[in-house]
Amino acid sequence: MFKTRLLTKNVTHFVKNWSLTKCLSSVSHILGAHKTGDVVTVKGWIKSLRNQKEHIFVDLSDGSTDRKLQICVPKHSGRNLTTGASIIVSGPLSLSPKGQLELSANNIEVCGKCVVTEGYPFAPRKQYTPEYIRQYLHFRPRTNKFSALLRVRNAATLAIYNHFDSEGFVNVHTPILTSNDCEGAGEVFRVLPESANLVKSMMKEGQSEDEVYFNRKAFLTVSGQLHLEAAAHGLSKVYTFGPTFRAENSRSRLHLSEFYMVEAEVAFVDKLEDVTGCVETLIKKVTTEVVDKSGEDVERCQDVKLGCTWVDKKFPVVAYKEAVDILDKNRDKFKEKVHPREGLGKEHELFLVEYCGNVPVFVVEWPKEMKPFYMRESEAGLVSAFDLLGPNVGEIVGGSLRENDYDKLRKKIPEENSHLEWYLELRKFGSVPTGGFGLGFERYLQSLLGIGNIKDAIPFPRWPHNCSL
Repeated sequence: MFKTRLLTKNVTHFVKNWSLTKCLSSVSHILGAHKTGDVVTVKGWIKSLRNQKEHIFVDLSDGSTDRKLQICVPKHSGRNLTTGASIIVSGPLSLSPKGQLELSANNIEVCGKCVVTEGYPFAPRKQYTPEYIRQYLHFRPRTNKFSALLRVRNAATLAIYNHFDSEGFVNVHTPILTSNDCEGAGEVFRVLPESANLVKSMMKEGQSEDEVYFNRKAFLTVSGQLHLEAAAHGLSKVYTFGPTFRAENSRSRLHLSEFYMVEAEVAFVDKLEDVTGCVETLIKKVTTEVVDKSGEDVERCQDVKLGCTWVDKKFPVVAYKEAVDILDKNRDKFKEKVHPREGLGKEHELFLVEYCGNVPVFVVEWPKEMKPFYMRESEAGLVSAFDLLGPNVGEIVGGSLRENDYDKLRKKIPEENSHLEWYLELRKFGSVPTGGFGLGFERYLQSLLGIGNIKDAIPFPRWPHNCSL
């Protein structure tokens, strides 16, 4: 017992002091919690240098905040300093003539040199286009704007987990490798072993190469929805947050080959408004938390100052037929004609958002032939489904009530998905009505921040003909 208590005490002491050391060394903590006279050690990267007669003034960033810590370095100690170099600095804090907190360097060590003339792509205080910065994905986190984006992305991720936890949802890790194409559009990446020897050693008579490893074709997931439905039939309220993949030959500003989805499924749900209400609450709470806690970063990484006034407004709900009528009355404003049986184009989606006061709008009750097989029919020819359209991007969220009638679902499952017997069995044994949705995380960030290209809303984007790093 004594040894256990002693070990616990020592571990607690170590963790406490390790955490304290980590916090005290960050620029964010120094600027927010320290005062003049405190002696600190900080580690980071030089963003810019200003040479004076007797001193060199360094703007230092460690990525913890959008703000920089000014370092006053004696001239003789700063001869090897360059923009982009990583350094470790110790010294007391004081106030500069302008009244800002700065560190007077007693000790300075160059951790990693950066010889700008050898190809470092970013010069201090110079603005670069997103297209230029995108050429250097490995250096992109060092730029002010993109580092702010990564912190906002982190804040939004934490807010999503916190929200679902507070609402009683259980997080479920749905598989990335799957045997089904949830959306049924064929936009999947097939998974095969790279080793020809392995394939040869496992192959049985009559098998094709792409069925060897799992005894059937396997794909990278396009959605965790079907697995969430299985989990919801035992846990009632579940969600997942992870990567999904689409094999679309599109390099538009709104498409990626790999992106992140927030998906949720709720059991014992009979009304579509219960699902849309869940979506609206999620988006409003997450947005409010992100803006409140990361306001400086939100300002820094915004392409367009959209504002977030819609968090205080009710999201409008428009039936698909009504939406088509609105668009038809304004047909002279579009390049492409509205075809009611083909869905809405991007310009049509963005017009509807603007028409509704630049507030996200739910478009509900869609023609069934335009939606996947698992959506529940509400009346003849329609399904209880919705798209949430947002500023700047159009569709952000898609969702529906799920078909829970065994016989109806069996008739609707496409021939190519005939292996979904397990999915049918959910409707056979202890079935309950369920509903759910999927939110495109990068598109949400685009809408929140006015980011023009989705490739600038994810750390390492993948799109057709581009999978660098």
